[in-house]
Amino acid sequence: MKLFTNILICVSAIVIAFANLQAETTMEKPIRLAIAGMTHGHIAFYFGRMIKSDFNLVGIYEPNREMALRYAKRYNFDPKLIYDDLDKMLDAVKPEAIAAFGSVLDHAAVVEVCAPRGINIMVEKPLATTVKQAERMAELAKKYHIHLLTDYETSWYPSTAKSFLLVNDSDFVGSVRKVIVHDGHQGPKEIGVNQEFLDWLTDPVQNGAGALNDFGCYGANLMTCLEKGQGPVSVTAVTRQFKPDVYPKVDDDATIIIDYPNAQCVLMPSWNWPFNRKDMEIYGVSGYIINVDNSTMHLRNRSMNKEKTIDVTSKDVPVYEDPFSYFADVINGKIKVPDFGLYSIENNVLVIKILEAAKKSAETGKTVKFDK
Repeated sequence: MKLFTNILICVSAIVIAFANLQAETTMEKPIRLAIAGMTHGHIAFYFGRMIKSDFNLVGIYEPNREMALRYAKRYNFDPKLIYDDLDKMLDAVKPEAIAAFGSVLDHAAVVEVCAPRGINIMVEKPLATTVKQAERMAELAKKYHIHLLTDYETSWYPSTAKSFLLVNDSDFVGSVRKVIVHDGHQGPKEIGVNQEFLDWLTDPVQNGAGALNDFGCYGANLMTCLEKGQGPVSVTAVTRQFKPDVYPKVDDDATIIIDYPNAQCVLMPSWNWPFNRKDMEIYGVSGYIINVDNSTMHLRNRSMNKEKTIDVTSKDVPVYEDPFSYFADVINGKIKVPDFGLYSIENNVLVIKILEAAKKSAETGKTVKFDK
């Protein structure tokens, strides 16, 4: 009996070991990730989620070594990961994915180098500083069959996902007629961004504009998704410099009116809001949706006697609240980026076309007819 019991124990141990081995072999290996540029303040998001196992940081390209070492000390990563030459870093560590955290101007150069190597890329918003850059980046992504994603904070919001469901799936508001989007804060200098970030944010070449590009891209991205890629009829914009002593080279405030065949979108990007805001109002023929922030929503339509306020979370609506988790699942083939979805190339090329038309309108004082 004792012998039989021992045999059972051994067999059970073998079965458990085999099961564990199978689990290990079927688990996805961490994606080899490298970072290209560290001057964008949003890089803190990645370092804050480094403990997750979907990515393995294998290299960092940053020519400003003093700044890179500062981050290494703050976030406790090995300084040996830091390279001052992008090509050398790519050849040495052979990443499968790149996260671009440099200036907006730098995005195009990163794609030029990484796309031919078959490396998937996620850039911080917006995609590019000019339409020429954006179209070239899209061309390279298509040619080399890579994923090229653009990350926006509002893409992570449960309120954004819920709004799209209400508009597209339940017809809560009916046909959309007007969308108003407010984005911005008191100003990058006022909120205390680091000097390396401030230097390029306030440069018209490296950022493409000021508040117009920095925050106008959010609303253009959301509206392009709501319109399912429908291009505007025209774009009209006015820019202001309320603080020329602080931001002498770029606009710090803009109002952009985007006309569509059956709707209108008004964007209000600014570095002059009294507090941080990223909110959206959607008005249709039979109701409205007002997103106060990432979770709080005010709703009303003709079937309701009064406005209803709800708070939504990712438990209530399917949404990735971590863009890197989304990036990993795209790379691993678990999900597909929808055509004209918030992260998609098609959407974000159109965003840059809208922003470029807005800049032209502001410069000329005329409405710009849109050529999609």
